[in-house]
Amino acid sequence: MSYRTAVEPSVRYRVALAPGWVASLAVVVPFLAGVSIPPALQYVPLVVSAVLLGLPHGAVDHLAVARARGDHPDWRAIARVFALYGGVGGAYAVVWFLAPAAAFVLFIAVTWFHWGQGDLYALRALADTDHLRSLPQRVGTVLIRGGLPMLVPLLAFPDWYRRVATDLVSLFAPDAVAAIGWAFRTDVRTALAVAYGALVVATLAVGFARADARRPWLLDAGETLGLLAYFALVPPVLAIGVYFCLWHSLRHVARLLLVDDDATTALQNRDPAAALARFARDAAPLTAASLALLGGLYFLVPNPPGTVPEWVALYLVFIAVVTLPHVVVVSIMDREQGVWV
Repeated sequence: MSYRTAVEPSVRYRVALAPGWVASLAVVVPFLAGVSIPPALQYVPLVVSAVLLGLPHGAVDHLAVARARGDHPDWRAIARVFALYGGVGGAYAVVWFLAPAAAFVLFIAVTWFHWGQGDLYALRALADTDHLRSLPQRVGTVLIRGGLPMLVPLLAFPDWYRRVATDLVSLFAPDAVAAIGWAFRTDVRTALAVAYGALVVATLAVGFARADARRPWLLDAGETLGLLAYFALVPPVLAIGVYFCLWHSLRHVARLLLVDDDATTALQNRDPAAALARFARDAAPLTAASLALLGGLYFLVPNPPGTVPEWVALYLVFIAVVTLPHVVVVSIMDREQGVWV
């Protein structure tokens, strides 16, 4: 099944792309005006993501692979995905207990790739870009787009980034935080900033030279530069919480709708509410099961959370554990839909 879709661009933009643009702008404007948001309130979007789009966007993985192949999910297809989650996710959970600093670094790397691959799909399938013609361009785009939420906050808000890393690692071994102290050194961050900036300029320049139509390239460049400003200005917990729900997760939900025949029909009939209701129905059982597993994780970690930041840290550890098998599922979808070719 190709990633190409018969759903009108206006519907794709309104359902999948515009909410992220509007939310990002709405969040960044107060900070441009010098308005301060209390730290406690900055955790709200991440907390809400447990039930709104964030956690649920991966709760249809058991159906997604078969649908991406143009098949109806049967018990074998569903069992394979459950086995993937149990094996890969379970092994990664063990790593958090044995080597939490290494597990945190892996979380950043996997999320960097995954959020980049999500935007690569969105650019090609939802925005109809024509300038990402070569494999190096697509790799560069994944590195750039994933680096916006994963790297730019480290460059702009190193203290916030260290605080979140400390909260996650300290659930398992507070002393292990020292093992990732190198990432916050000024020389390391400077080198990363220079390399990343060069990659942004080079990838966008090559895309400009190869674009047949300027509008899709302008969308790519506008999103890239807009998110660069967004993550440089908005504190990381708030910025990533909003981005996770209304940018990354919503775009993936749109992808799931486009491989579901009934949801696609609803979108073609300009009835996104019906399509989203179908997704919500599909996602509800495993979202509820995931929340139960999250509650169980509370009793397993050596240092259970007691504050809102620590509870959010526990949630992020759980997100890390389920993200790794989720990336495998999405990568299979990429292969089946020809996103990289």
